[in-house]
Amino acid sequence: MARRSVADIKARADEFADAFENYDPKLGDQDAPVPPVMAVKLAAWRRDAAERELADAVRAARDQRLSWREVGEAIGTSGEAARQRYGTSA
Repeated sequence: MARRSVADIKARADEFADAFENYDPKLGDQDAPVPPVMAVKLAAWRRDAAERELADAVRAARDQRLSWREVGEAIGTSGEAARQRYGTSA
């Protein structure tokens, strides 16, 4: 495979950017099958994002003086379990 110049790479990047900006989604596009490894990576990314969001919400709740019992009830666990899980970050 021949080495590409920086100009070639930039031109190709511009093509991709144009295609992305001009993309008009059609009904059913989101139903395209996702390769299994990508599905696992996506799910892991979503889980990590949700965990960060939950930790931020717990921290905000504690800043507003919610008890660990109230926090635990809100996330479906005991106050002690919530404190053990989020106490260091809250």
